[in-house]
Amino acid sequence: MNRELGWLEFNQRVLEQAEDRSVPLLERAKFLAISGSNLDEFVMVRVGGLKLQFDRNAMVRDAAGLTISQQINAVSSRCHEMVARQYDLLRDVLEPLLADADIRRITFDDCSDRAREVADQRFLADVSAVLSPQAITHDRPFPLLQGLGVHLCVRLRAVSSPVKTTDGAPSPAPNAEGESEGSNPAEAWQFAVIPLGKMVPRLLAMPSERGHDYMLLEDLVTHYIEDFFPGREVMECVAFRITRNADVELQEDGAADLVDGMEEVLESRRLSRVVRLEYSAAASDHVIAFLSEKMQLTNQDLYPIDGPLDLSYLFTLHGLEGFDSLRDEAWVPQSHPAIDPAEGMFSTIAKGDLLLVHPYERFDPIIRLIEEASSDPDVLAIKQVLYRTSKRSPIVAALMRAAERGKYVSVIVELKARFDEARNIEWAREMEQAGVQVIYGIRGLKTHAKVCIIVRRESQGIVRYLHFGTGNYNEATAKIYSDVSLLTCNDTLGADATAFFNAVTGASQPQQLQLLAAAPITLRKRILDLIEAETQRCLEGQKAEIVAKFNALVDTQVIDALYRASQAGVRIRLNIRGVCCLVPGVKGLSENIEVISIVDRFLEHARVIYFRHGGDDELFISSADWMPRNLDRRVELFVPVLDPGCRLRLLQTLRTYFKDNTNSWRMLSSGVYERGQPQKKGKEAFQSQRVLYDQAVEMTRKAKQSRRTTFETHEPKQQEQT
Repeated sequence: MNRELGWLEFNQRVLEQAEDRSVPLLERAKFLAISGSNLDEFVMVRVGGLKLQFDRNAMVRDAAGLTISQQINAVSSRCHEMVARQYDLLRDVLEPLLADADIRRITFDDCSDRAREVADQRFLADVSAVLSPQAITHDRPFPLLQGLGVHLCVRLRAVSSPVKTTDGAPSPAPNAEGESEGSNPAEAWQFAVIPLGKMVPRLLAMPSERGHDYMLLEDLVTHYIEDFFPGREVMECVAFRITRNADVELQEDGAADLVDGMEEVLESRRLSRVVRLEYSAAASDHVIAFLSEKMQLTNQDLYPIDGPLDLSYLFTLHGLEGFDSLRDEAWVPQSHPAIDPAEGMFSTIAKGDLLLVHPYERFDPIIRLIEEASSDPDVLAIKQVLYRTSKRSPIVAALMRAAERGKYVSVIVELKARFDEARNIEWAREMEQAGVQVIYGIRGLKTHAKVCIIVRRESQGIVRYLHFGTGNYNEATAKIYSDVSLLTCNDTLGADATAFFNAVTGASQPQQLQLLAAAPITLRKRILDLIEAETQRCLEGQKAEIVAKFNALVDTQVIDALYRASQAGVRIRLNIRGVCCLVPGVKGLSENIEVISIVDRFLEHARVIYFRHGGDDELFISSADWMPRNLDRRVELFVPVLDPGCRLRLLQTLRTYFKDNTNSWRMLSSGVYERGQPQKKGKEAFQSQRVLYDQAVEMTRKAKQSRRTTFETHEPKQQEQT
């Protein structure tokens, strides 16, 4: 299957969540916003990348046999279909339902007298003083506009075109080309652009008798557009939005300093070519031709929009206060049953390995571990890889405190984390100023592994406490991403993790690792060896099974190995959230392979792999998807889960997803996804994420009850007074 079309099929599944009438209304609006922001990133990165490839070599074919030109055509067609479906849903379904629920988008035609007064005040106080029009003339170049920002294109009657004839009669109307009779065609119209920017909120709350009325900034400015051009005749005002190519990579061979090089990449992205133009569907041919010419776009790049541009404003609606009945019920992350808040994290981990399943269980223990390490006098060093983190990260703050207290703190910061480069540069410099040893990864590779090593002096000697994860060190996304954390002080894993970390920081060849596998050196071979071993066991008559969960499956070597395993009779079940280039259910090739995708309230993000291994179950968590970029061009980790209790829970979690018949999509051999429909098959509804949350709640309840019982049993009884 083609990767790009496979990704668009994933976004289609997100869009179908927005179309699902059983989903609460504001959650539907949120899923529509997610599908819009997903498509924005897809166009920036994947479409931008395809256009660059087309310029280099248009005849290159992908694994599915499509040329670059064929991929661009297919992707463009599919994107246009998706955008039309998004706006049909918004215009015809969601906005009427939101209005019925007293959440209304209004224009000036809908305004009460009081609302008009407020609009006047807002425009004069907040808008006109901030925004500035930029006239486009022959001696002024087209302005450098921000990608994904909403702008207004204003068409003005040219100054040289008289408003009235000499006898006082109105001047002739412009013809189809925008030319007035007797005028110079080149001077028939003049254009100006008003970038709306980010300083003025896009959603403006308006007074209403009930509920929440709001007006979009572009509608407010359009109403008052003539105030920006006194004495000029405004013919048209059109909202538009551009998307720039973001597939701009650092040319590391020529970057003497990585930070400076990344800042150049950010600047290049700001200046890169436009690959998509969205504009109001009411725009005239004059405006469309003007913008297309200035940005050198073809018809494939043009997207007329019948509705508000940029669906991300729906995220704001989802966060409105007072409409809880229109949202999912809150699922409060639970405390892990083995973690006692009254006990330190080091003593807790020393009792045995801990497996946390987020966001059903809190991410706080990982933050607590690093914060306790920053102040513990017995902690000698902290070593950590940071790929993405939050804006005000408590983990970064704890690392800085640890360095200021004299601990040896080494942090590998990945500056090439796409769209987080600027933030990573900022807090990397802050950490350096606090005394943290900051290493900017390995030249030519992205460091994507999720690991933290805490070195502590104890009575029996040096002990290394470890955190391995499938997700980022970001407490905000840990509330909405489904990930797995492993906390351990296993000696062998500690030695492996230290050797791995030092190899990255020292840019050296790592020594032989005993339990871990790392990309780009040993991970691909380890995976292929494990699949081949399962294949051989099956050929020898043993039971064989592979169960895996990833964000994407693209790598052709891995896919071919899975096909061979299926042909040998190995039962393979794959939970692939996004792109899956493997084709399941093909007789003689992949009939023993099942592929599902879960799209629900939490973003499925964990990478978990199970091999039956002759009955001696082997389970792994990983930072890497099975994609060429992860296996060959990134620094990743593949971590075995050794504790029997942790392995059992992880396997049960993995198997739970395949029982889902509510928010799961099954991939057919045609590449089409079919959604589970329990009501049509007479089965009870099974929502895997709901079940996993209920299990976490029950485990926490039992742990609290057990602690309460233990406390009451050991509490000394007071003697009765006589």
